[in-house]
Amino acid sequence: MVPRLMASREAEKRRRREEREAAEQAIADAAARKKRLGVVIGGVLAVAAVAAVIVGVITLAGGGDDQGGDQARGSGSAADVPIPAREVTDLEDAAKAAGCVLKDPPNEGATHTDAKVTYKSSPPTSGDHNPSAAADGIYDAGNEPAIESLVHSLEHGRINYQYRPGTPKRRVSQLETLFNEKEGYHQLVFRNSTRMPFAVAATAWDHVVACETFDDQVFDALRAFRDRYTDKGPEFVP
Repeated sequence: MVPRLMASREAEKRRRREEREAAEQAIADAAARKKRLGVVIGGVLAVAAVAAVIVGVITLAGGGDDQGGDQARGSGSAADVPIPAREVTDLEDAAKAAGCVLKDPPNEGATHTDAKVTYKSSPPTSGDHNPSAAADGIYDAGNEPAIESLVHSLEHGRINYQYRPGTPKRRVSQLETLFNEKEGYHQLVFRNSTRMPFAVAATAWDHVVACETFDDQVFDALRAFRDRYTDKGPEFVP
């Protein structure tokens, strides 16, 4: 009976050892799964954190020195409404043909201010302005930046195309087509808010071409003005 008893004890030991090893393996497997889950969750959280940082950077960039608080639509954002092909390239000749006037209003200063500014010329071409410049782009009526930010954009060498309230939608769309021409850049399109006595105008720092009638001929005048004065402000900002 002794050998049989010893065999029984050995079998019991072996069974217990196997159960212990199985339990230890189960614990190890559980720990490994937990570790893998932690890595996955950590990766997801890291991606979320990076995304939050990117959004924050973009948001901060929108409030910087070269960005106004209003949202502009970019190039190619609207279906192009055709405008006449260019015929006149000389600014003076193009303005005369369109019945537009070229003016160089007296400079009104360039101090940064958070206050509301009353400008002597309409549309203004210089003067005290908001520290934040309006961003390049096309602004829907009612969403145009403050005039003080638009004047700051002129200081940076931008061309501001502006139209009188009540301008037909087709003409506004044609200004967007002009904006989208490959020859143009550093431009803004918006509805005028200074009660200018013109149907359409383009301004640069200390310069303006203004047209009492918005017809097909004005586009050559606006193009020639753009050619002459883009990036000619006292502060060049790419």
